[in-house]
Amino acid sequence: MSRFTRSAAVITLGVATLASLPALAAEGLNYNQISLRAEVSQEVARDKMIVTLYTESQNSDPAKLAAEITNTLNKALGEAREVKGVTLRQGSRNSYPIYDNKNQKITGWRERAELRLESADFPALSKLTGELLNTLKMENMDFAIADATRKASEDALLKDAVAAFKARAQLATDALGGKGYKIVNLNFNTNGYPMPYARNGGMMMKAAMADSAPTPEVEAGTSQVNMSADGVIEVLQ
Repeated sequence: MSRFTRSAAVITLGVATLASLPALAAEGLNYNQISLRAEVSQEVARDKMIVTLYTESQNSDPAKLAAEITNTLNKALGEAREVKGVTLRQGSRNSYPIYDNKNQKITGWRERAELRLESADFPALSKLTGELLNTLKMENMDFAIADATRKASEDALLKDAVAAFKARAQLATDALGGKGYKIVNLNFNTNGYPMPYARNGGMMMKAAMADSAPTPEVEAGTSQVNMSADGVIEVLQ
């Protein structure tokens, strides 16, 4: 009985030692590992223009009001479709009641509908917007980075970020007296791509409506886009 107990104790000790080996191995993998970060950036042009127009009216008859708004929108859509390179999107459309001073009785209805125009051709969209302001009002004018431009800039930044990380890794390896290094992991993050940059372009577009007035120049500007490379390297001795 005692012989069996001693044997079980030896086996238990052996299993405990084996179980600790993965932990020891994991600790060994962290030997000579350091974390590094490299950042690169570039200026990217906002090359997409976004204009939001709207029509708004009121009437005591909701059916007549809806017909008026629809006719105004349809006319604007017809004009906009004649311009190449402009993407059309209908925005929100809302109708709500108008009450008397005591807020007890509905005296009429007000309706508002939006039309969103997007294009990389700034002069064409500027001219079209000026023409549409004969019947519509402007909500705002936005500028953003087009999807294709964003992808191209991300691809270029990725290459630059890798090169910058490698240069920093080699610098750290030389400083530590290593013979070389290997990358354990590497992650990339981008920021700086803006949400559409809103401007009130009402005054500018009103000038475009004047007889023989030239189409106004539009300057969308740029955004600084950044990419960081965060990773871990193992310095080889």
